[in-house]
Amino acid sequence: MGSLGIASATGGQKTTALVESVDSEAACALLASGQYGYVDVRMWEDFDVGHVAGARNVPYYLSVTPRGRPERNPHFVEQVAALHAKKDRLLLGCRQGVRSRLAAADLLDAGFKNVKNLQGGYLSLLKCVNPQPLAYHQ
Repeated sequence: MGSLGIASATGGQKTTALVESVDSEAACALLASGQYGYVDVRMWEDFDVGHVAGARNVPYYLSVTPRGRPERNPHFVEQVAALHAKKDRLLLGCRQGVRSRLAAADLLDAGFKNVKNLQGGYLSLLKCVNPQPLAYHQ
């Protein structure tokens, strides 16, 4: 488990939020406790391929441009706020943990208090739940 300060773009201002990351074993324990909700920040098509039971999908990126640049979801914070109160305990995950770390920083900057990032993302969580080699289709 660790914390990482990262730059976040919220409301046009650049700020730094302290994002706590948890490994897959700690994430499994948090989810099993029933005290944390899981927000999957991958794009819809990735979520549809497979996701954590009970996860809510709020994409941090909506698409990727032809030049390979991701298009950020301008309503991400508002969409999460429509599903969760700022005091709710949330675990954020993406494929490998990069997008979810950025998303967690945005939520913390917006006043959410109990947000953690899944270090290693959905792929690490799958390995924790099922240690057999897995094929990930994207």
